[in-house]
Amino acid sequence: MVIPMFNEEGVLPLLAHRLRATLDGLAEPYEVVAVDDGSTDGTPARLTGLRADWPQVRVLRLRRNSGHQAALLAGVFRARGSYVVSLDADLQDPPEVIPEMLRRARADDLDVVYGVRADRSRDTVFKRWTATGYYRLMRRLVGKQVPAQAGDFRLLSRAVVAALRDLPERAPVLRLVVPWLGFPSGEVTYQRAERAAGRTKYPLSRMAGLAAESVTSFSAAPLRVATWLGLAGVAVCGVLLVVAVAAWAAGATVTGWPSLYVAVLFLGAVQLLCLGLLGEYVARIYTAVQARPAYLVASDTADDRVADSPVEQADSLRCCLL
Repeated sequence: MVIPMFNEEGVLPLLAHRLRATLDGLAEPYEVVAVDDGSTDGTPARLTGLRADWPQVRVLRLRRNSGHQAALLAGVFRARGSYVVSLDADLQDPPEVIPEMLRRARADDLDVVYGVRADRSRDTVFKRWTATGYYRLMRRLVGKQVPAQAGDFRLLSRAVVAALRDLPERAPVLRLVVPWLGFPSGEVTYQRAERAAGRTKYPLSRMAGLAAESVTSFSAAPLRVATWLGLAGVAVCGVLLVVAVAAWAAGATVTGWPSLYVAVLFLGAVQLLCLGLLGEYVARIYTAVQARPAYLVASDTADDRVADSPVEQADSLRCCLL
């Protein structure tokens, strides 16, 4: 399992209790990859103590806080074994669902099994409204293969992980890239719970950033919006030109300042909006040209030689907790 975490000191004991009981019940070899995304509280110390009592725990520490998606990617790429399950540390997604995911993957020969939230009644109204809007927009832009209400709780086969490695993107949004790959997939539904401890690491600003990243990385639609706004501006200017000529012919041009004011204001707003949309894509090009890694690993408690062993990759089940 892969579990990305940032300042999750308070929830770690409960997470370890529930997760270990679930994974031990599988009666299969497994690995828990805890990705410490530059935590500044007692999370690193708790992970060290947890590893002393739980030998299957593997701690992957990043040099700085690189963000949830980057930490998730780091864990997935370094995970070993035939299946990789990603799970957030807050326990809103129940680890008890993992056996059902594994059963479905094997029984139906699936490469991807999504954990789908059947009930979000415990989320705030604003959270439910924004999440619904996000998934509707993504399904329209990317395609209906994007499952509604599916976050980063999913099971991936080794083939999917290999395909993700081959992508040239520096920091893909996995909840969109994985469906786009087109591997056979299924769903397992569950009831979403409240955060077990601590506070959310995904405030409104980060949710807005994820939405912007999702749109600009998968669609040129905003650029087309800029084009249509430009055409609308031209049309409005044409109408105002006809009005100005008619006013001039009627000798009433002195009182034309409102139309001029509106025209200048509208055209200025359209131009700034179009420049902003273009800037989003230029920024992505700039980031791609820099080719900086999305994350830097400070340490990994696993032996790299073992991690690269194809025998270990083929014969063991690894649960990567991000």
